[in-house]
Amino acid sequence: MYNNFFKRFLDICIGVLALPFMIIVTVIIAPFIYFNDKGPIFYNALRLGKNGKPFKMYKFRSMKVNAPDIRNKDGSTYNGDDDPRVTKVGRFMRKTSIDEIPQLLNVLLGNMSLIGPRPDPLDDMEIYTDYQKKKLSVKPGITGYNQAYYRNSVEQNEKFEHDVFYANHISFILDAKIFFKTISTVLSHNSVYNDATSLSDEEMKKVERMRNNNG
Repeated sequence: MYNNFFKRFLDICIGVLALPFMIIVTVIIAPFIYFNDKGPIFYNALRLGKNGKPFKMYKFRSMKVNAPDIRNKDGSTYNGDDDPRVTKVGRFMRKTSIDEIPQLLNVLLGNMSLIGPRPDPLDDMEIYTDYQKKKLSVKPGITGYNQAYYRNSVEQNEKFEHDVFYANHISFILDAKIFFKTISTVLSHNSVYNDATSLSDEEMKKVERMRNNNG
């Protein structure tokens, strides 16, 4: 009952109430994003939705235009403290998770929920085990079990396992715990970045080249 009706009802109610806040934040943050490097305000990426159906996820752009894709050894996206791909305003948005606010539109459109596993890139479908694919049985979320309790402090396979745990135990109580824990985690800036040692030698060379170019 909760997953099939009440969860969606809460998503719509909170999404509508939060929409004016999203508009205000957009008006304030958009000039900073644009004038940082004269690039687009939003970053729209295809992600895996419920049952593996692709959808377009909205974010404020935190990286420089045409930044290269850099992956950790476990296949997850690199997110280092001194990542040269990230703009100055992008660093602030990532620390505060402001870059995720446009996903309220995804919630209202129905392809995301407020709480759920974070949506993965399309090519992650190729690396899921059959067990890990169970995470796709629920809608992805703006925040989730991993983001609330671990953020970027665990490796990708462990994140997938946590996502399956959430999908198997979804409930109003669990969502409430994740919601309030997320607020605490964001305010404390815990585990915002992953360590550069998670990069392969080849990916580390990409990072170093960008740092040298920026310098």
